[in-house]
Amino acid sequence: MISYDYKKPVTLDEAFELLSICGTRATLIAGGTDVLVNMRNRKIAPEVLISIRGIKALQYIRKEKDYHIGATTTHAMLDHSTLIRDELAALQQGSSQVGSVQLRNVATIGGNICNAAPSADTAAPLLVFDAVAVLKNTEGSREVPVVDLFKGPSVCDLRSGEILVELKIPGEMSGYGSHYYKHVRRKALNLPMIGVAVAIKLNGEDIIEDVKIGLTVVAPTPIRAYVAENYLKGKPFTDEVLAEAGQLASSPDCCSPRDSLRCEGWYREEMVRVLIPRVVKQAADQIRNRREKKA
Repeated sequence: MISYDYKKPVTLDEAFELLSICGTRATLIAGGTDVLVNMRNRKIAPEVLISIRGIKALQYIRKEKDYHIGATTTHAMLDHSTLIRDELAALQQGSSQVGSVQLRNVATIGGNICNAAPSADTAAPLLVFDAVAVLKNTEGSREVPVVDLFKGPSVCDLRSGEILVELKIPGEMSGYGSHYYKHVRRKALNLPMIGVAVAIKLNGEDIIEDVKIGLTVVAPTPIRAYVAENYLKGKPFTDEVLAEAGQLASSPDCCSPRDSLRCEGWYREEMVRVLIPRVVKQAADQIRNRREKKA
């Protein structure tokens, strides 16, 4: 491993001060499950690591009007949260499939997003929940929709000295059913060949009032399948309608899958077509289960 200085601030102000002093020589680290691997593989060589893991003010899950998730909240915390499981199921499902149990105990949702990998398991769920990233530096704060945060493979819209401090999800998403599916060759410790998340809202007659579809590993960044979403809105919940949505989502108007070591582009395209109807149905099942419990 390369040599580096390790700093561990306990407040945001301390972290901002260190970033100001160290500038481009420094890299932020939370769980370290991506940063340390990239250092070992010589992809990055920071002179200073600034760990924000000790900033307890950034680790929380709460619901006020909206849902608020601190940037250093671990995937294990999200996986075990009753609030997330019951009301934002796709996010719980995505978090539960990040690496191993040991990794989920230290890896953070903020790190997963800032790493900006096209395969990030929490990316598609956050996209379908219209999540917003709250970014802060010494000059103030700004909010960026997560869908706009990804600029390319491993490239995030972070300005100089900025730290992702929170992810905010609109409270209205509690009225949606959701589901995340990770398509892999084996059941554990594997990156997805494709990831699909869906959040859907149905009326009492099973007409699709609203739907959001997130896809990973089918483009340089995690994306929303807007063409398929727009087609589904206002349509009856039928197999024919869902099949057409899958066809639209797999078209070049929506995604541009590439060949990789895990699988070829044509296979990803075909799996988008096949998986969209399945995941939409699984998301809708959550709504029906809620109705049955209330009845």
